[in-house]
Amino acid sequence: MNTGDLSTLLVWAAATAFTLALVAYAVDLARLADNAQRLPQAVPEREPVAVGASVAQASGPRAADSAVAGSSDEVAPGRSPRAEGIARSTTYLGIVLLAAAIVLRGVAAGRWPTANMYEFTLVGVLVATTVLAVVQRRRVIAFLGVVVMGIGVSALVLALESFFVKADAVRPALQNYWLVLHVGVAITATGVFTVAFAAAALQVLRESRETGRSRLARPWARADGVRQAFAGLAVTGPRFRWLEQVPGSRRLEALSFRLNAVAFVLWTLTLIGGAIWAEDAWGRYWNWDPKEVGTFIAWVLYAAYLHARTTRGWTGRRAAYLVFVGYAAVIANFTVVNLVVDGLHSYAF
Repeated sequence: MNTGDLSTLLVWAAATAFTLALVAYAVDLARLADNAQRLPQAVPEREPVAVGASVAQASGPRAADSAVAGSSDEVAPGRSPRAEGIARSTTYLGIVLLAAAIVLRGVAAGRWPTANMYEFTLVGVLVATTVLAVVQRRRVIAFLGVVVMGIGVSALVLALESFFVKADAVRPALQNYWLVLHVGVAITATGVFTVAFAAAALQVLRESRETGRSRLARPWARADGVRQAFAGLAVTGPRFRWLEQVPGSRRLEALSFRLNAVAFVLWTLTLIGGAIWAEDAWGRYWNWDPKEVGTFIAWVLYAAYLHARTTRGWTGRRAAYLVFVGYAAVIANFTVVNLVVDGLHSYAF
C-alpha cells in the first residue's frame, strides 16, 4: 500500500467516524425532543404588559435573557450525556483522521493538496468540522452537529465516489504559491460558511418558537385540510419543544453573524488573490470566467447580508434568508460551475 492509498483509506475512516458522530448527534437531538414533550409546560415569569402585546414582550426580559444565555446544562435537562460524549469523541477522531489523510495526500502528490475538487472537499470538511468542534467546546448543540456532520459526511462520500483522482503533480499553471494562498483561503471560508449556515437555520426555528410564528398553526384560507394533516409538524407544537432548550435566537444570530463576518473577510481575500494570480497566469486581473463570476456573486450576497444587518437593521428571519441564499451561491459555485460550465478554471477539476 502506497502513501496515496493510505490517504484514501484514512478518508474512509474519517467518513466513518463522522457518520458515528452524526448518529450520536441525532440520538441526542431525538432524546432531547422526546424528553421535552414529556416535561410539563414551563410557565416563565412574566412582567406586566398591556393587552395585545407580542409574545416576545409578554415573556419579559428575564425569559429573554434566559433564552439568550441558555448555555448551562440546566437549560436542557433532556440531553443525553452518553450520546454527547460519543459525538464529541468521534468528531475529534474524524478530524485527526481527515487531517492525517490530507497530509499524506500532499506527500503522495508532492505538492499542497488543494488542486482539485476532491482535495478541496477534504480540506473544506476538515475546516467545517473543526469550526464545529470549537463552537461546541463548552456545550453540544445537537442540531448544529446534525446539520454540519450531515453535510460533511455527504461531501466526503461524494468526493470519494465522484471527485476522486489519483495523487499526482498538477499542471504548470497551478505550480504556484497562490495555490496555497488563494485556494486555501477559499476552502477555509467555505468551511466557516457551512457552520454559519447551520446556525442560521437553527436561529429561524428558534425564533419561530419564541414568537409563536407558524403557518401550520393558523387556519388557511384554502386547502386547510392539508394544513391540518401536517399541523403536528408546526414549530410551535409539542414536537418542537426541544427548541426551548437551545440558545436563544439572538444568540444564534450573533454566532452566525460572527462566523459569516470572518468567512466574508476570507472570501474577499479569495477574490483579491484570484485576481492577482489571474494577472500573473493569464495577463488579466479579470476574465469574466464563470468561476470568477460565481465567486463575485457569492461575495455580493454576503456583502449585502452584512450591510443589511449592520446598517439597515435587518435582523431575524430576513438576515437568515440572506445567509441561506449566500451559502447556496457558494455551493453552486463549487459544484454547478465546476461540473457543468466550461471555463478557465475547468482544468483544475
